[in-house]
Amino acid sequence: MGRIRVGTCSWTDKALVASGWYPKGRRDAEGRLRHYAEQFPVAEVDSTYYGLPSTRNSLLWADRTPDGFRFDVKAFSLLTGHPTRPEALPADLRPALVGQRGRGGVDPGLLDEVWDRYSAALEPLRASGRLGTVVFQFPARLVPGRAAVEFLRRCRDRATGWPMAVEFRHPGWWRGEQADATAALLTELDTAAVAVDMVQTLPMSVPPVVRVTTPELALVRLHGRNSAWGTGTKEERFRHAYTPAELAEWVPRVRAMAERAREVHVLFNNCCGDAAVRAAQAMRHLLGLS
Repeated sequence: MGRIRVGTCSWTDKALVASGWYPKGRRDAEGRLRHYAEQFPVAEVDSTYYGLPSTRNSLLWADRTPDGFRFDVKAFSLLTGHPTRPEALPADLRPALVGQRGRGGVDPGLLDEVWDRYSAALEPLRASGRLGTVVFQFPARLVPGRAAVEFLRRCRDRATGWPMAVEFRHPGWWRGEQADATAALLTELDTAAVAVDMVQTLPMSVPPVVRVTTPELALVRLHGRNSAWGTGTKEERFRHAYTPAELAEWVPRVRAMAERAREVHVLFNNCCGDAAVRAAQAMRHLLGLS
């Protein structure tokens, strides 16, 4: 039986900080992370999607968490094919990105340089044993097909030697017969498939398919079940308080994943107020972890 770790997709979310979940005296950057790490053994870093991480932050994160803590880190937007503002890049790389606009793609050399800087900044987490995986969350426009498979292979080649997990935002990857082909591809690439929980009433709802595609890690990301997904503000999209019954649906699935993977990470992304930490605490209780 693999180890099950439950946590949230951010410990710095403004709504969480404002909720009062952090006690007085522990609301600065260091205090928040130390307090969070006393409650949960894993956290997702989402800031690395919006901008390149820094070695300094990685060193601080490692120093402020106990041995055995894990960080799952989101891949930078440019690496996953998302629109990226030049301001999100270091100043010396911005002209290269601006020069690529309207040319139907980003220069592979720029992507290689971005990946080199991204991975160098995360090296302290890996060296300290605190890196769980790098989460490549792909946009909904990445639809199943030859071009997408080639893109996935290039991403995996770029991340050779690094743990990698993939979350698809287009539901076609996990529908019908395609689900088997998707699982086979990720297994070949030694990449963890991210199981998703979200509202299931929308055309672009990703089904909650569970596939373990690498023996090292299985990952679940629970986004909440708000029908405003894809519209409105962040608070509107992710506002959802998981009920005990909704959480219980995942208990047998998570345990089955732990039968096949050395670690299972269950991360709550319903980051509105303290909803995510409350759901994570409830899930730990249901799984017998607390």
